[in-house]
Order: sequence, then structure tokens, then C-alpha cells
Amino acid sequence: MADSKSKSSKSADYSARHIQVLEGLEPVRKRPGMYIGSTDATGLHESLREIIDNAVDEALAGHAKNVWVALNKDESATVVDDGRGIPVDIMPQFKKSALEIVMTKLHAGGKFGGSAYKVSGGLHGVGASVVNALSSKMWVEVRRGGKIYRQEYSRGVPKTKVDEVKSSYLEKLDSVSMPKHGTTATFYPDREIFSTIEFDFEIIKKALRERAYLIPGIYFHLFDFRFETLKETHYYFEGGIKSLVEKINENKGPIHKTIFIQKHVDDVEVEVALQYNDGFAENVESYVNVINTVNGGTHLTGFRMALTRAVNDYGRKIGSFKDDEDSIAGDDTREGLTAVVFVKMPQDRIQFEGQTKGKLGNAEIQPLVQQIVKEGLSVYFEENPADGRKILEKVYLAAKARLAAKAAKEAILRKGALEGSSLPGKLADCQEKNPSISELYLVEGDSAAGTAKSGRDRKFQAILPIGGKILNTERARLDKIIEFEELKNLIIALGMGIGETTKLDKLRYHRIIIMTDADVDGEHIETLLLTFLYRHLPEVVKQGYLYIAQPPLYKIQHGKEIKYAYSDDEKDQVIEKIRVNQPSNQRAIRGEPGETDGQTVKRSLPISIQRYKGLGEMNAEQLWDTTMNPANRILKQVTVDDAEEADAVFTMLMGDEVAPRKHFIQTNAKMAELDI
Repeated sequence: MADSKSKSSKSADYSARHIQVLEGLEPVRKRPGMYIGSTDATGLHESLREIIDNAVDEALAGHAKNVWVALNKDESATVVDDGRGIPVDIMPQFKKSALEIVMTKLHAGGKFGGSAYKVSGGLHGVGASVVNALSSKMWVEVRRGGKIYRQEYSRGVPKTKVDEVKSSYLEKLDSVSMPKHGTTATFYPDREIFSTIEFDFEIIKKALRERAYLIPGIYFHLFDFRFETLKETHYYFEGGIKSLVEKINENKGPIHKTIFIQKHVDDVEVEVALQYNDGFAENVESYVNVINTVNGGTHLTGFRMALTRAVNDYGRKIGSFKDDEDSIAGDDTREGLTAVVFVKMPQDRIQFEGQTKGKLGNAEIQPLVQQIVKEGLSVYFEENPADGRKILEKVYLAAKARLAAKAAKEAILRKGALEGSSLPGKLADCQEKNPSISELYLVEGDSAAGTAKSGRDRKFQAILPIGGKILNTERARLDKIIEFEELKNLIIALGMGIGETTKLDKLRYHRIIIMTDADVDGEHIETLLLTFLYRHLPEVVKQGYLYIAQPPLYKIQHGKEIKYAYSDDEKDQVIEKIRVNQPSNQRAIRGEPGETDGQTVKRSLPISIQRYKGLGEMNAEQLWDTTMNPANRILKQVTVDDAEEADAVFTMLMGDEVAPRKHFIQTNAKMAELDI
């Protein structure tokens, strides 16, 4: 822990005069979605992230070394830091403690005056008060000057004064030596606001891991006290975003050592780490302070422009490119690229496009990032010519593939094909032209597709047969994909193109439904289709247009009554319900057939159970009733909550490296359910 004397002097410099107030909390409970995005699980975890980021801001400002997060048995969450502690002295204009003002007034915090925080990731200083307003109960504990202060709230209203107390929450964390300074915040999400108040350990773990990469040298500790066995995770990365790039590129065959660029210009700091691998997929992440800008923005645009220019300049300098016809396009530099772009800047200068902070809009950041990255790459290529040539070779091959793919596509997709005038002969299209209503079923095999065509509602449901195992596109170039017949048909049927000419607004169906047999071969085809769509048409997945059909596993017949079950548990429940509801005079009775004690009785009707091995075992009416009728069917929507994890899984399962896949199979073999 840092020297207490220096820390106390920094705490003294952070006082009530740094706190500014703009308005009260009334709007928050009326329109919570405006402040945390939603009131479902996403909004719940956003609330916790806001409290975490208040602690992270102390670390960003150089005043904290640890952040603890605890999930408690009483459905609350606690965040602790060893920073300066929220000021508790009186604000003269309000005659109240700065702590109370920060926790009960919207836009009150140390992030507005300009001197307390240079960079910040929170809700522009409103995070703590917003979470307080949306909590049935909350309390904050501040450790400053050798004393502990505490205040309690309910739905944003103070229930106690700021009192000095003796005990601390941290005493329950056996592995933590209690810091002498910092803030502890515990909140109970309000059931009147949130549709769920159950925190997900994995979501929080990912958020902490992400922040640990972004802020090297800070320890993050996560404890889950909700169950009998304590779960805990700790993160600390000395290498920052360089370590993150190397983690993403694990098992992907990196072709050179990681390039790291860092520079301060005035009050903005730019960090970039990049490394090419021998694959084809791109994985680029961007951040502003601790906010993941999932939709990019001006910092990412500046990075891409600098990378393209630096590669072209170096290629001409060493004689690899003789004229403009040999030059590299931006798309060529993306193949096999893993990179993280991280900008730190004063929070009051940040301009986001939209309320979700998904895209940075600051125009001045683009040329700044472009200049820093271009200079950094030029120096790196000069000092590491071997790596420079490897990168040139990589992007040059990508350029050749791009030109080959363009030629192949022009040969295959005749004029008007993308607009639907030359749709594949195998496609049984629907009558509806409105994409938001239209559905496309990708059906395994011609036989099952024939049944689906007979059973569908042709007004809005289209059927495209997928014959056999398709190409594994995890490590296939675009020209090879377009030449593959089944994938070519799918690309044309979807109508949105592929590669650099992809246009999402041309997509002809807003429900793309994979429907395969419930066996190993069917799951393999499903995986191959998922790989193709995730790698080459990712917007289909991101926009929520991709689904997986759930055909029934069992047909259960009892007399004339037919039921379908979609899992083993559901099958058992259906059978048990039949047995319980069976009239007593129809239950099995021992004795001579039809007689006992001179009385004639009816025997119980047998229960017939049929296990479906494939779609072809159902007739058209059954397939419609169970799998295609919107009133009855079950569809699983394919989403990507963790792109980094999804990328790693696809690489491991579908890539060339055998060792990681073998390890995965050996580790999870006992969990597999065999259908023999």
C-alpha cells in the first residue's frame, strides 16, 4: 500500500469544493432507461458497472490500487476501493455533507469541476446517484483521515445523517487487509424497477477482466458469497492492452511480436496494441477511458487510416509496391488483424453518438490517433524490418484474395442477382416482400426441405435446402467461399452481398432459421452455418436476425391423444401427467384379461414413445405444428454477448490448431450426452 502520508495529503486536496451539482433525482425513477439503458438484466449489470467505474476512476486518477466487488447473500452488491474516499465535509451552499450531495443529486460529483478527475468512465458523474435512486436500499462507507463515515439511503432519499462508525464491511473479507482510506458502496436493486435482481458472476467477471487489461497495475478482486462455496476471481495485468491482444491471439498463430504505441498529446493519451495472426478473421476492440465503444468511432477510424497508410508507405519504401495499382486497400489490412485502440481523455470533452456510448463522435480525435499511430508504425517498421516484411506479405496476400474474390463474385452474381431476379433454383421463396415479416429456413437435406416446403406457410416462409456438410469457413478466403455451391446459393438468397460490398438493408429476410436434424450430423451442419454467418455476415447475428429451430425430440401417443416433447425432462413430465390423469378404471389391473372378481374392467391404454432422429420422420403437418407454426414453435435466437469469448471458441473448435480442441474435448467429455 502506498505511503499513508502522501495519500492523506491527496485526500485533503479532494474535498467538498470539488463537487458540483446540477439537478435532483426525480427524473431517474420515472425514466430509468434513459440513464442505464434498460431495466432488465442488462440495466442491472450496468448499474453495478457504474459503481465499479467510480472506483476505477480513482485508479485512473492514480489514487487507488485495488477494487473489490462482492455479491452478497441478501441480493445486494458491494464495491470497495482504496482511493481517497468521497469527501464528507460540508458544502456551504447546501449545508450538507458532500457525500450526501454526491449520492442524492443528479450530476453531482468530482467529474465536472475539472481538477478532481482528468479521465473518467462513469455516467459523467451521475453513476452513484442514479444507482442510489434505483435501489430499495443503499449505504456508503467512507474511510478518510483514520475515521469511518457512513450514510444510508432508500430509493435515493437519505435515511441517516453522515455518521462516524467503528466497524467496516471489509472485515468480512478474510483475504483483504483493510485499507485506511477509500469508499465502500452497497446497493440493493429495487424490485419495483428491475425485472431481475440476480447478478451474473460471469458478466461481472468479464467486466473486471476488461478493466484490468485497460488499467495495468490495478488489482481487481471479485467475491461471490451467495452460495455455500465461496467463488472468487482476481485479475492483475502488468502488460495492459498488449496483454489483451496476446490473449485474444492465443492459439491463432501470431506472425510477429505485438506492436505497442503510446503517446500523450496535451490532455489526451492514445494507446494502441496490434498483432497479425495467420488466420483470416479480424478482431479489433476500441475503448474510451473504460468504456467499450462497440460501434467504434473517430478513434477507430483514425487507427484504420493510419494502418493502411503506414503499410503502403513502407511497401513503396522497400520496393514491394511499384505503383498505385499495387497499393493496399483498408480491407486488406483487416485480414488476421488483432488490435486494441484505447483513448484516455477528460470526460467532459467526450462526445458519444447515441445514449449507449457505443460510438465516439469527437472529430478532433481522428487526426490525433491517425498521426500517433502512423508515426509509431513507421518507426516500428524501420526498427523491425523482418516483422514489417511479414505484415506486408500478409496484407499483400489478402489483396490478391480480395481481387480474386471480386472476380469470382462478378462471374457468379449476375446483374440483379442481389435484388432477387436470379434467385437459386433450390430456393422456395415466400410471397411476402417485406423483410421484417419474411423468414428463411435453412433446412438440412432435400428430403426434409421437401417436407418443409409442403408444410410451410408460403406467404412468409421461404425454404432453402442445405445439402451435406458445407465448407468450414473459419480459415477459408472469400473467393473459395463464393465458389462453394451451397454457400453461393445462401449468399444470393439472403441478398445482402458479402465482403466489402455487404449491405444490410438489402437483406431479404429478418428471420434466418437454421433447421437441422437432432443428431451429430445435424449439429455439425448447424455449427458450420453458424461459423459462416458469424465470420462473414456478422451483422446478421448482431442485429438478432439469426435463429435455430427446435424440432421435438419425442412424439408421445396415448390412445388418440398426441403430445410432443422437446427435451428428456419434458418427455418425463408428459408421461407422468398422462399416468396421473388416467381414469382409475383404465389403470392396469392384475388378473385374467378383462376380468377380476367377476367384474369387467378396461385395461390401460399403452403409451407409445417415438424418438425422432431426423426431420424426415415427420410429415408436413407434424413439422408445421411442432417446428414452423409461429403459434407453437420454439426458436432459439443466436446472440453474441461476449464477442471475445465467441471468437476464441470458434478459433478453438473450427481452426487448424489441434491441441486446444483436444484439450477441450478431454476436459468436457464427461459432460457429453450420448444418444446411442
